[in-house]
Amino acid sequence: METMSTTSSLRQLLYEDVSRMISAEMLLKSSVLGWINKGNSASLKMLMLGYQDVVEKHIRQLGAFRREEQITACIPSNGVMSAFIADADDRLFACTRPEVRDVCLLSAIQSINHFKISVYGTMAAFAGAVRLEKAGLMFHQAELDEKEIDERLSYLAEHELNRKAMSPAAATE
Repeated sequence: METMSTTSSLRQLLYEDVSRMISAEMLLKSSVLGWINKGNSASLKMLMLGYQDVVEKHIRQLGAFRREEQITACIPSNGVMSAFIADADDRLFACTRPEVRDVCLLSAIQSINHFKISVYGTMAAFAGAVRLEKAGLMFHQAELDEKEIDERLSYLAEHELNRKAMSPAAATE
């Protein structure tokens, strides 16, 4: 479990969330490339390559904010993201058909994506409340980035991957 000093202000809570998200994004970055290699669908692989760019952008922005605000809290590992990644890896290992693995991978990324939408939205609200408008806009943009990826994942699932993942007999019906 992550250990930190006690939290006594909203700004401090925001700083801790920033540290947690840096850790989360770093963990995700290290997993996405491996997941791309496990994917079968060219469309999914391209979307994941784009998502990796978004993750790297968020890492840079969070790091810049951390330096500007002189945040010293450091969270070496984000337990929530670690759990998402471990679950995804377990589920991917169990998939026997490439088409099913693609849907499983998309589902895992989308679950992570929904977590990140929530956290970035909360961070934007916290930043606004403590009058860090520039940071609030950055966190809101990160939330929008994640929502855009979510929409693209949903579209890909509905229009390509889910159909291909149906059992061979059901796919021809």
